[in-house]
Amino acid sequence: MLILVSAVSPWIMGVLTAFGAACTCAAVLQVLLNTGLAWRLATDIPNDRSLHVRPTPRVGGVGIVPVTVVTFLLVAPDLWCAAVATVFLAAVSQVDDRRGLSARIRFAAHLIAVVTFIALYPVAAPWWISVILAFCMMWLVNLYNFMDGSDGLAGGMAFFGFGGYAVAALISTHPLLELAWATAGVAGAALGFLLFNFHPARIFLGDAGSISLGFLAGALGYWGWRGEVWPIWFPVLVFAPFITDASITLARRLLRGESFWKPHREHYYQRMVRLGYGHAQTAIAWYALMAAGIAVALFMLDRPAALQWGVVSFWIAVLCLLAVAVDLRWRRFQLILSKQSEVSR
Repeated sequence: MLILVSAVSPWIMGVLTAFGAACTCAAVLQVLLNTGLAWRLATDIPNDRSLHVRPTPRVGGVGIVPVTVVTFLLVAPDLWCAAVATVFLAAVSQVDDRRGLSARIRFAAHLIAVVTFIALYPVAAPWWISVILAFCMMWLVNLYNFMDGSDGLAGGMAFFGFGGYAVAALISTHPLLELAWATAGVAGAALGFLLFNFHPARIFLGDAGSISLGFLAGALGYWGWRGEVWPIWFPVLVFAPFITDASITLARRLLRGESFWKPHREHYYQRMVRLGYGHAQTAIAWYALMAAGIAVALFMLDRPAALQWGVVSFWIAVLCLLAVAVDLRWRRFQLILSKQSEVSR
C-alpha cells in the first residue's frame, strides 16, 4: 500500500497544483471583469490587422503570471530565477500593453531575462551552445507573442504544452518532481485563462501573458534538458506547431524585406480563421495537432537517439506539408475573391 501511495502521490500533487492554479487564475480574471478593472488596465482596439471586431481587455497575463509565480515559490523554489524573470518580463510587457514601447526596449528586456537565466544556470558545454540556446529562447519569447491572435489558441497551446512538460517530468527516467509540479501549475493557470479566452473571447492574453509564457516555455524546457529530464529536442516537438508556423511566416517576411515585428495576418492560424474555419474550429484543430505531437514526444522519450531525431524530423515535415496545404487553399481563396471583385466591377 505504501508503495502504491508513493507511486501515485506525485501525480495527485500535480493534478491538485494544476486545479488550484486554474481556479485561482479564473477567480482573479473574474474579479477583473466584474470590477471593470480589466478594461482600465489594457484594452485591445481592433484594427485592419485584427481577427476580432470588438474592443476586448487584454489582461490574461495579470491572472496567469501571479498565479504561476506563487506556484513556483510554493512547489519549486529552485526555480526562483525563472519566477523573477517572469515578473520582470510581465511588468515591462504590461507597460507595453497599456502605453506601447519601442521594439528596442522590448528586445532588450527579453535579452536581459534570457541571458541572466542561462548565466545563473549554465551547462557544461562550449560557450557557443549557450549562445544558440539563448537565441532559441529569445525566439520562443517572441513567437508566442506572434501566435497570440486568435481566440483560445495561445492559451490552449500553453495548457497542452506545459501539461506535456509536467507528464514528461513525471515519467522520465530522470524524473524531477519540482519541475513537474511547476509546469502543472502553468498549465492550470492557462486553463483558468482559457475559460475566458475560448471563442467568443472575453479576455485576451496580452503581451504580459504571451511574452511570459514564451519565456517559460523556453526556460523550463532548458531546465528539463539541463537536469536530464528530457533530450534537447523534446521542447521543440512539444511546441512544434507554434514554432513551425511562426518560423515559416517570419522567414517569408524577411525574404520580402518586411518588418516581421509589425502586426499582420499572414500566420497559418490567421489564414485558417479567414478561410472560414472560424476561431473555435481553428483552435480545436491546433489542439488536436499539438496533442498528437506531445503524445509522440512522450512515447519517444526512452527510445534510441537516432530514432528520436528521425521522428522529430518526420513530424516537422508533416507540419510543413500541412502548411503547404493551407497555402494552396489560401491561393484558391484569393483567386476566388479576385474573380468576384472583377465581376462586381
